[in-house]
Amino acid sequence: MDILALEAKKTNGAEPEKKPTSRPKPKPQKKAKRIVYFEVEIVDLKTKEKLLLLDKVEPTSTVLDIKALFHKSYPKWYPARQALCLDPKAKCLRDEEVLQTLPVGTTASFYFSDLGPQLTWGTVFLAECLGPLILYLMFYFRLPFIYSPKYDFTSSKHWVVHLACMCHSFHYIKRVLETLFVHRISHGTMPLRNIFKNCGYYWCSAAWMAYYINHPLYTTPFYGQQQVNTGLYIFLFCQIGNFSIHVALRNLKPPGSKVKKIPYPTKNPFTWIFWLVSCPNYTYELGSWIGFTVMTQCVPVAFFTLVAFIQMTVWAKGKHRSYLKEFRDYPTLRSSILPFIL
Repeated sequence: MDILALEAKKTNGAEPEKKPTSRPKPKPQKKAKRIVYFEVEIVDLKTKEKLLLLDKVEPTSTVLDIKALFHKSYPKWYPARQALCLDPKAKCLRDEEVLQTLPVGTTASFYFSDLGPQLTWGTVFLAECLGPLILYLMFYFRLPFIYSPKYDFTSSKHWVVHLACMCHSFHYIKRVLETLFVHRISHGTMPLRNIFKNCGYYWCSAAWMAYYINHPLYTTPFYGQQQVNTGLYIFLFCQIGNFSIHVALRNLKPPGSKVKKIPYPTKNPFTWIFWLVSCPNYTYELGSWIGFTVMTQCVPVAFFTLVAFIQMTVWAKGKHRSYLKEFRDYPTLRSSILPFIL
């Protein structure tokens, strides 16, 4: 009897059996998204001949990536020499455009055209500036075979001639230094054939004006030293303004960035003209040559200034239209190159 009671007591005092804990079910793994690859066909724009078929091109590939793949098959056509478009009559695609954002299906056809041998814009700018600088100095020092032999290596008696040489040299040395240390050139290259056109214009214009300014029979401005000083002040003021604008534009775009921003005035007073014009660098450039024309009173300089004004107006209008197209909040008060006029 006692044994049974003792066993019952033990049974009643025993700890209850623990139920097995249920483990949380693992979440089902998400299936990886299926990548839809593109098939890219590159066709010659002129002959319509099929040049290359690229299979399994990733949708995030850029136009530059496609050019690099094309370059592997055709080494002579490096990326800068290639122009790709979606239609024979369409504009060339930009290098940064992404394949999956283009209006094409999974099978895309690109039309290829050869831009010819290319030069970097920096090289072109240096050639444009160094030529006029050297040519002008050749006329200034009156090297042989330029004027009559009796004037070889002689110097002008007019102070304005020496001043004009200093201003002209200063202008082009400034441009060379800006090309090397200030400008961030967005366009990578230009066709080699264009350098002959560009350099021909600048070099011949410099030689033409230098021939007359440094000529032994050159006559000084009609209003004398007052006219020379006025032209000099205009020239120097606009040169400083032009440099200030170039620095402001450089600071607007970080190195390697292709993001476009609206340029606004800075603390530098020379940049306040941004409130009125879209391309004040051209405005100041025009002012510099107007000052040089007043200072020298030379017809070739005046003609060069007029031609430069026409060309810079075309560039400024194009840039102004681009700003209006890209930025909805672009200041409406601004003109292209001349405040309230043009």
